Amino acid sequence: MKIIIGSDHAGYPMKEKVKAHLVDQGIHTEDVGTHSEESVDYTDFAKKVASRVSDGTIDRGILICGTGLGMSMVANRFRGVRATLVNDLFSAIMSRRHNDSNILVMGGRLIGDALALQLVDTWLETPFEGGRHQRRLEKIDIE
Repeated sequence: MKIIIGSDHAGYPMKEKVKAHLVDQGIHTEDVGTHSEESVDYTDFAKKVASRVSDGTIDRGILICGTGLGMSMVANRFRGVRATLVNDLFSAIMSRRHNDSNILVMGGRLIGDALALQLVDTWLETPFEGGRHQRRLEKIDIE
């Protein structure tokens, strides 16, 4: 599996911890920035991650900003992207089981690092159930 990760300045500290966690697990991780806490526009990094997931060159993505709201809005504008803002374990599980989420979005100012790592692990380990949920996913993309 290949993961692409990006953040803005508010999500940068958490992104660095999540990235190290993924690398420690042997997961191929591409970091598209930002690379400091200097103020940047979240939109630029959400687009970098979402475009690569949308075109199929990367399996899944992770985005982190202050609240996760802006990143979610931008990422979900890309065809085939199902970005889900997750702040608890149940949402992480359900985002995969029922929605086949391919981008995990977290709010670096809302959750702690320990929970973020649990969310990442849970999200990566939870399979999509398919079945009736697949039919619903096929109705998401609008021409």
